[in-house]
Formats: sequence, structure tokens, C-alpha cells
Amino acid sequence: MSTYILLAQFTDEGIRNVKDTVRRVHAFKEAARSKGATVKEVYWTLGQYDTITIVDAPDETTATAVALSLAKLGNVRLQTLRAFSEAEAENILRKVE
Repeated sequence: MSTYILLAQFTDEGIRNVKDTVRRVHAFKEAARSKGATVKEVYWTLGQYDTITIVDAPDETTATAVALSLAKLGNVRLQTLRAFSEAEAENILRKVE
């Protein structure tokens, strides 16, 4: 499994319905699970992003499908980042010349 970080900003629609945000997260977790991904954590934040979500997915195709399925609902705009664990970073760095 690979880890992805989803940085989300509420759209106008998302902020109008902000009281539903926790319910929407529960639905998102189920939708991600149905695609073979796991939502590990969701944090509501102050600052540039309104939520940060950590997702484990078996591949980029699944991660992209999960992110696009969330974005198409219209409540958030996303920036998706691939995250590397310490072990993955060490493996990458062994290949750096």
C-alpha cells in the first residue's frame, strides 16, 4: 500500500453545508473502502487547507479514483500528494548517485 495525503479546501457549496462535514467524511471512508483504499486519518485544520486526509491505496489508479470521486461531489478542491515512509525514503536514497 502507498500513502497519499489529500489537502482539501472547502468550495462555496462545502462551506454552506459545513455542518455536514463529519457525515460526509464517514461516507467518503466507505466510498474509499469500496475502491480498495483505506482512510487512515482526517484532520480539520486552520489555515490554507480546511482538511487533511491520509489515505492508503494499493496503487496510483486507486488513489486517483478515490480523490476524483471526492472532488466531483463539489464540496472540496483537492491537492493530492504521494507520501513516502522512512523505509521508502531510504530505498529511494540508496538509488541516488
